[in-house]
Amino acid sequence: MALILNIDTALDTAAISLAQDGTVLASAINESQKDHAAWIQSAIEDLIKNAGHEMADITAVGVSNGPGSYTGLRIGLATAKGLCYALKIPLITVNSLEVIAVDAIKRIEGAEAEILSAGPNAENIKISDLLFCPMTDARRMEVFVAIYDIDSKEVIKPQAWLLKPASFEELLKRQKILFLGNGSKKFQQICENTDNAMFKNFPLNPSALAALTYENFIGNNFAGLAYTEPLYLKEFFTMMKKN
Repeated sequence: MALILNIDTALDTAAISLAQDGTVLASAINESQKDHAAWIQSAIEDLIKNAGHEMADITAVGVSNGPGSYTGLRIGLATAKGLCYALKIPLITVNSLEVIAVDAIKRIEGAEAEILSAGPNAENIKISDLLFCPMTDARRMEVFVAIYDIDSKEVIKPQAWLLKPASFEELLKRQKILFLGNGSKKFQQICENTDNAMFKNFPLNPSALAALTYENFIGNNFAGLAYTEPLYLKEFFTMMKKN
């Protein structure tokens, strides 16, 4: 039995969950991004206690490791590393964009007609033909982006993009793409190919991260505790005040 504590502080909303063999037993969400650091430690303690477990019962800790908020990523990974070190259990890291894509795929498989009816020419859409493009906000017109197929395989690897009206033009000429995440709103406002572009921004669902961390657990795909760092994808800049 794998009892995995999952941590996701990569985006605006933070979530933690306790999952047994990939099935979420309990979860908690914090919607105030500025409070993630103050919230997470006590929230984890309460979550485990209310689920009828103790810290010593945890088999591994999984974390959504970016790309995303610089501060959020550091909070999540530092918390996960600390727990893994103290409990002598493995660390699992998952790409944040993959979590968004997998969540969307699971949702569509469960409610195909309702979700796909939101897009243009919906009557001609087949799930197997869709590509999934999670986008997270990276300030101004930049986004962190990747593209996955229905089997969650990478078509375009995670990277930072500067959005333009003709972005993804070649792919959109050939097939429909479902754009996801808080960064997709930017592209929706300027996208030129409105025939093949579809847009959805689902609320955070802890089950997607839980499924991915369990998949990594059974595959013994663990991260190195000492040297693992957040996946920032671009450099961090701060504004310096002039004297």
